[in-house]
Amino acid sequence: MIVQSAALLAIGLLYEGSAHPLAMDILLGEIGRRSSGDSVLEREGYAVAAGFALGLVCLGRGLDASGHMGSCVEQLFRYIYGSRKPYRMMDDTLVNVDVTSPGATVALALMFLKTESEVVASRLLIPQTCFDLQYVRPDFLMLRVIARNLIMWKNICPSQAWINSQIPEIVKNSPVYLNVEFMDNDDADIGALAQAFVNILTAACVLLGLKYAGSRNAEAQELLYDHAIYLLYEIKPLSGSNKNIYPTGLVQHVDRGTLETCLHIIVLSLSVVMAGSGHLQTFRLLKYLRGRTVDGQMNYGFQMAVSLAIGFLFLGGGMHTFSTGNTSIAALLIALYPRLPVGPHDNRCHLQAFRHLYVIATEARCVQTIDVDTGLSVYTPLEVTIREAEYHTETTFCEVTPCILPEHSLVCSFYFHISDYLAWILLKSVHVCGPRYWPQEINLLPDDKQWLDAGGRINPFSGQTIYVKRKVGACSYVDDPIGCQSLLSRVMYKVFDIHSVNAPRSKGDNGQPGVFKVDQLVNTFSANPSLIAFSRFCCDNLWTSRHVLCNSFIMILVLKIFSDADFRDFCAQMLFDCMSKDRPGLLQVYLSLYTIILSMCEQATSNNILFSDTLFLSSLKVALAYNEALVNGLLNHSTGVIQSTFLASLGRRIEDILVSWSGASGHLLKYLADGKCPFEDMAKDLRSTLLLSCYLQWFEIPSSSIVQSAVSKIKVKAVIPSVPFLHMLLPATHICALSLIYKLLVPNIVK
Repeated sequence: MIVQSAALLAIGLLYEGSAHPLAMDILLGEIGRRSSGDSVLEREGYAVAAGFALGLVCLGRGLDASGHMGSCVEQLFRYIYGSRKPYRMMDDTLVNVDVTSPGATVALALMFLKTESEVVASRLLIPQTCFDLQYVRPDFLMLRVIARNLIMWKNICPSQAWINSQIPEIVKNSPVYLNVEFMDNDDADIGALAQAFVNILTAACVLLGLKYAGSRNAEAQELLYDHAIYLLYEIKPLSGSNKNIYPTGLVQHVDRGTLETCLHIIVLSLSVVMAGSGHLQTFRLLKYLRGRTVDGQMNYGFQMAVSLAIGFLFLGGGMHTFSTGNTSIAALLIALYPRLPVGPHDNRCHLQAFRHLYVIATEARCVQTIDVDTGLSVYTPLEVTIREAEYHTETTFCEVTPCILPEHSLVCSFYFHISDYLAWILLKSVHVCGPRYWPQEINLLPDDKQWLDAGGRINPFSGQTIYVKRKVGACSYVDDPIGCQSLLSRVMYKVFDIHSVNAPRSKGDNGQPGVFKVDQLVNTFSANPSLIAFSRFCCDNLWTSRHVLCNSFIMILVLKIFSDADFRDFCAQMLFDCMSKDRPGLLQVYLSLYTIILSMCEQATSNNILFSDTLFLSSLKVALAYNEALVNGLLNHSTGVIQSTFLASLGRRIEDILVSWSGASGHLLKYLADGKCPFEDMAKDLRSTLLLSCYLQWFEIPSSSIVQSAVSKIKVKAVIPSVPFLHMLLPATHICALSLIYKLLVPNIVK
């Protein structure tokens, strides 16, 4: 019978959601199958397995599954209530409802899951009188309440009012519920009312666990925890105060085994809601229940429930949780079937192997963020948005990775149209926020809607990873939890001792590390190997001993022209500027501009030839013109990349180099007089040719004919020739060049 029960459920899984007529007929007959031989003990478990299988075959289909669904539903109700006259019949005559009712109830619950069929739900009767209550087993009440609300799925809400609405008036008006002394001596009625109250209360908690499975809903968690503590107090009072949300003294009317069973089923429901979260309060409760004994002995069923709850709480090591699709709800209902075994071989009411089917309801929703530079998992704040649905408005909340995201979509067994699928999508967008990482937004409702399958390869969360880029100048949340060590938060005089840097090094220094170690600071805020290498070779005190490793002629020139301390100061300031703006790529730009000045200065003051063309001056003039436009406010929607003061100082430095060139007067006079290059052999006089080209290009001196024409006009028309008049004729030429031209070409006619 055990193997046959497993085979029945396998048929249900195989034909899930298909409403296969032949499979339905076979499974419907197996629910009411007569028992014989040694299989009598497992007869109820066999009927329950057949009921689960039938519910899976018609999962969520309701009356639209096939033409003979109506007759199937009627037969299931006969299995629940029996014939009209006697509620209970002998097993060899008609229907034994004690055997067939649980299986038929769960079959109806799964067949009409989330269909909101009021007709079917209303036929699952809850006794409203004491007389009717005498003829219904208390555990059947639990199954009927579960089935009614699985059908009316939308009505389930995490509130005490909803739980109270599940309790019939006959129980609410009873002395047990009102916690008053009863007048008559009808112990059976009081016991039945107390049993009904406890089982209905447990059913409501199971429904909350199924509705909010894996959601970590705070309201559901609080309700389930309070009800677990309530039953725990009823079994054995603990130190502390009970909230007294319900009447006390149930242990006088309900046996302890029933209270323990209900307690552990509620705890299982609580762990389903908090699945994968490792919730500390829930774990403490489970830890306490783990060490309890019942009448001085360990109970197998209760220990199994606690162990299963602990596994749910840390599901997949915190990487997995439960979903609430139709298949997932069915799997959880099978795994959490509210009948606990008394021993490892007890399969009378429910095959214990079915407890493992919870894995069907699991899904990997944990997302972690990986730093693209280090490849390590990092803490990152996320802003998660859930789309507007029938139960709630659009909601945005914050999480810190690694975390479990809300359910992507409530995947049903079937959809008539793509719009039916889109109606179940929950997760709208995930936004990486916070000041330490570059923002990015992942929208889960694109226009093409091609990746909606939760297991699809192009699902952005199929790999459970979001790659993030840390801003340069910011520490990770592991190194700096409260944000007091970022580069912009540090006071510079604490990390950069100006006096010690500018102080002359003694001969006995031998390159020992000083007060400030730039590479250590850079290594804290950035994992970029280029930045770390730059800080080590160009910013610390050991740079002079490492210049032999630099094969670049420019770097050797820097060491020759400028002192070691001056270059380290420049590199450190440049590095801090690039890091604070998170633009490490500007390092190369700064170094290029720096070497331009060095090259021009060296070539103007020595016989060395360091550059063979002057095209770089055109690019530099464009940069200066752009910077001037920014400073003057002509470009409102643009921001500068390089410091404007640095660019302006470069322009002034080039002017100083060209003005101080000793050969400027003679070579410029020959050029203006002859109108051609004053050097007969340009290859031999390449240095002077390049400097003259720089002079003419930088100061924008026009051709000799234009200059001669302007000078002639001044001589003829001007009473007192002067530089301003020459500037009016040559407006683009720099004032320094105009002064030199005036000095060379205009005779001093005014005495």
